[in-house]
Amino acid sequence: MRRIGRIGDTAIAAVTVVALASGVWLLGAGTGTHAPPQPPAAEGRPDPGEERLAAPPLEPSPPTRIRIPAIRVNAPLMGLALTPAGSLDVPPADRKNLAGWYRAGTVPGETGTAVVAGHVDNAEGPAVFYDLGALKRGAVIEVDRKDGSVAVFTVDAVEVYSTRDFPDEKVYGAAARPELRVITCGGGYSRATGYLGNVVVFAHLTGSRAPTR
Repeated sequence: MRRIGRIGDTAIAAVTVVALASGVWLLGAGTGTHAPPQPPAAEGRPDPGEERLAAPPLEPSPPTRIRIPAIRVNAPLMGLALTPAGSLDVPPADRKNLAGWYRAGTVPGETGTAVVAGHVDNAEGPAVFYDLGALKRGAVIEVDRKDGSVAVFTVDAVEVYSTRDFPDEKVYGAAARPELRVITCGGGYSRATGYLGNVVVFAHLTGSRAPTR
């Protein structure tokens, strides 16, 4: 199995991102009308030299919920670990409004690259990140945390990659500021092989709200 990169000190295998959808419902519904949206090139990652203001990092606190108002996402988060094969486990496919975060990696809001993953669909139809490919640069992602604080991220880019050309370092590489990646399946759909790649949202911390007392 091809390795696709490292988060912290732990390697994660290709199934990390390719196991986030079944595509079964597409076979009956037809891919022309019901396939999830894919990001246009205009939403791609900006030049590295483009200045983007970032908020100071937060103290670590486990995330509990992710909200993306622009695509109507409001979902609880579960912790994800590695499987015995070294790949990132995924949320249960039958819980379509559940996402997960890699709990052995960076906590959303602290310095580094935090990773959230969720299904694009299941056997019954669209799941939590079905519309992820429709997200635009500048959109807001909010992550509720166990300590009552809310980490607020701004989307820098939305990109789609084929499975065989997945840019490990670009997606999972270390960051000097608090960053977030939100990942699901995408890149078109084939009846023979399923989804052909992955949609990846790049975001960075631009604010926070203190715990309510």
